[in-house]
Amino acid sequence: MTILPPLYPLIFTPVYKDYIWGGDRIISRYHRQAPPGIYAESWEISDRQEDMSIVANGPLAGKSLHELIGDYGKALLGTLSREDRFPLLMKLLDARDRLSVQVHPDAASAQAVGGEPKTEIWYVLDAEPGAMVYAGVRPGVNAEQFRRAIQNNTLTDLLTAIPVFPRDVIYIPGGRVHSIGAGCLMLEVQQNSDTTFRVFDWNRTGYDGQPRKLHIDQALRVIHWNDTDPARKPAPACLLTKTPKAGLVCERFVSPYFRMDQIAVSGTFACSTESKSCHILFVENGAIKVRGNHAIVSAETGMTLLIPAALGAYDVMSQREGAAVIQISLPVVGTQG
Repeated sequence: MTILPPLYPLIFTPVYKDYIWGGDRIISRYHRQAPPGIYAESWEISDRQEDMSIVANGPLAGKSLHELIGDYGKALLGTLSREDRFPLLMKLLDARDRLSVQVHPDAASAQAVGGEPKTEIWYVLDAEPGAMVYAGVRPGVNAEQFRRAIQNNTLTDLLTAIPVFPRDVIYIPGGRVHSIGAGCLMLEVQQNSDTTFRVFDWNRTGYDGQPRKLHIDQALRVIHWNDTDPARKPAPACLLTKTPKAGLVCERFVSPYFRMDQIAVSGTFACSTESKSCHILFVENGAIKVRGNHAIVSAETGMTLLIPAALGAYDVMSQREGAAVIQISLPVVGTQG
C-alpha cells in the first residue's frame, strides 16, 4: 500500500499562452521569470490534458493536478464535490489588443451543438483609461441581424459596450456573446471548459498570415438573444478605500459553479474549508504566508495557491503592511451543470 504525503498549500507552474492579442504585463507586473515574448494568458489552475497544472512546491512537486485528484479525491476537492476532475479553470489575461467577439455554450446548448458548457467571470486587475468590454447584445437584436452585421463589419453596433475599472467583476454566463477590449488585465474564473465559438476577429490574421477560424453557425445557435441582465458588478465602496478594514471579507460573486470573495488581510486571518471545498487564493496585492497542516507556504503579489479541502482550518498571514486576497471556492453538489 502506497503511503501518500499529507496535503499542504499548493503552488503550480503557470501554463502560458501567446495568443496574438496578448502583451507582457503578466510577466512584468508580477516579476515572473520568463523570456521576452507575448503572454496573453497564464493558466494558473488547470486540469486540462493538453495544458495541465504541475505542482511546483513541496513533497508533491512534479505531480499533475489530475494525478492529485486521482490520489486524494475528496481530500483535495472537498466532501461536496461530485467531480472526477478539477471543475474550474483559472487564468490571468493580458489584453494588449482586443479579443475576438465570441460566445461559449451553456449546458443545454453544449448538448445540442457540442463542446463543454462554460460560464465565467472576469475580475479587473487593471484597466487603462477608456478600457471597455462587450457583454451581450442590445435589446431586439436577432440572429439574422447579427449575421448580416458580421458580413458588413458593423457588429459592434449590436453589442453592449461596458466601460470597466479596476476591481469590477464582469459576469459572462454561457450564451452571452462577449469580447475584452484593449488595455485590460483580468483574472478569469470559469468552468473547466475550453469551448469557444468565435464570431468576429476584427478582420485580422493569425501568426500564419491567415484569418483565424470563425464558428458563426454554432454561435448563432448558442447566443441568448434575450439576455439583458447587467454584466458589470462594480466594486463596493468598502473595497475602494485606500486601506480597507483589516479582516474585511466581501462577497463579490456567487453562482452554481463557483464563488468569489475578497479578503483584506492584516496580521493573521483565520479561514476554513470545513472540508467541504478546496479554496483557490490569488494574491492581488501584498505578500502572504499560508499556514495549514503544519506547513507554511509564502506567496507574493500575482501568485496563486490551491488550499486542499482536507486542510480544514488554515491561516493567511500578511507580510509588511497587509494584503488583498481573492478567494475562490468550488460549487456544492447538485448545482453544477
